[in-house]
Amino acid sequence: MSKPRKGILIILSFFAIYVIWGSTYLMNKIVVTEVAPFLLAAIRFLCAGTLIMIIAKVLKLPIRITKAQFFNCIIAGFLFLFYGNGIFVWALKYVDSGFAALIVATQPLFVIFLMRILQGKKIQPKSLMGVGLGLIGMYLLISQDTLVLTKESTIGIAVIFSCVLGISFASIFVSRANLPSHFFVSTGYQMLTAGTLLLFGSLALGETWTSPLVWSSRAQIAMVLLILFGSIVAFTAFNFLLKEVSTEKVATSAYVNPVIALLLGWYVLDENISTQSLIAAGVLLTGVYFINSKKKIVIFSRFKKNLKQ
Repeated sequence: MSKPRKGILIILSFFAIYVIWGSTYLMNKIVVTEVAPFLLAAIRFLCAGTLIMIIAKVLKLPIRITKAQFFNCIIAGFLFLFYGNGIFVWALKYVDSGFAALIVATQPLFVIFLMRILQGKKIQPKSLMGVGLGLIGMYLLISQDTLVLTKESTIGIAVIFSCVLGISFASIFVSRANLPSHFFVSTGYQMLTAGTLLLFGSLALGETWTSPLVWSSRAQIAMVLLILFGSIVAFTAFNFLLKEVSTEKVATSAYVNPVIALLLGWYVLDENISTQSLIAAGVLLTGVYFINSKKKIVIFSRFKKNLKQ
């Protein structure tokens, strides 16, 4: 692939994980009001995975993979889609979509800690400042008086944090794992394996299965958008970016996703946006910026310079 073509593909992929993924919180929230969460995710990923493999076959992409690659696809699919999405959608039954998106904005904090633990990567001073701001943002988010916490919503918030941890670990894993050579094929296998696991999970939990034909038109449209754009387009773009740019840069989707989700949740579902939530969002995203920005913080640069003198 030529450099100009790859550059354009990278830009379009970032748009997909920024804007399209930001809207999936709303889409999932709409569908989960009518469809059991594991069934929702299973239908979404089995349909998307099947379409991806059909497209790959038409494009004559190599779809044969090794046992090691298939096993790695199962691990990635479980972390990203079974746990990171299926369990997350379950939690959306009890947590507003915009609020959930703000929690997901903490992903870069998890990534930086995991890279330190798993890879021994040194945490830079500006990253430490980002982590500090992130912790303050999280406290502001979950400590507000206007937040009515029930037993279910408290569990939902805790579960979402665990989902973010799983996604963060998966991001690091995928960036180094032996996966199918073409990112499109890799996405297809991850979705098919995760969709199958979600289907068995739905059966094990005794979820009520309903036909898409009896869903409201609103839920049907949201599901189609989730399959075509949220799954095929955005997740394929995500897998592509993890192989082409650094994991930290891919995690910057946390800048935009919460903003899109908050606005859509407020506009479409009339979800409340408190002043403290906005302040928490600002603090969180500032922390994320410090973690991912390559620009040096003047105060630390001067401090190091003075030490050398």
